[in-house]
Amino acid sequence: MRAKLLLADSAEVREGLLFLLGGGWVHVGPQPTPFAITGLIEVDWEETNRKYSVEFVIEDEDGVPLMVPTPTGDQPLRIGPAPFEVGRPAGSSHGSSFNVPVALPIAPLQWIPGRRYVVRMLIDGTELDRLIFSVRANPPQPGT
Repeated sequence: MRAKLLLADSAEVREGLLFLLGGGWVHVGPQPTPFAITGLIEVDWEETNRKYSVEFVIEDEDGVPLMVPTPTGDQPLRIGPAPFEVGRPAGSSHGSSFNVPVALPIAPLQWIPGRRYVVRMLIDGTELDRLIFSVRANPPQPGT
């Protein structure tokens, strides 16, 4: 199993395909803006017809989880775990692989300007891909 993550301005999955706008960026902010975590999970023939669990985590460059406000107080931003299973379509050739497209819209988050963050994709607790991005520094204020 392999995976590839991308960040995008927005994304959706429709009819088994990944549609994204403004994909592939690695710099954001510093102001909060909505975005999407996107990507593909490639499942090999031998890995089909089994249940898996996918999870996404955002941490800072030091491995500290990104904290987000919730009704019960600040919590680490973790999406999932979410179960998935890929079956073999009738007539598919032995040895084929199958893509699982992913599009997760994310509400605007409060970033720390000048910091780097890591998005990690874990399948059954094992990291399959990671993507590092940075938050721009605050612009200089007039008169300073």
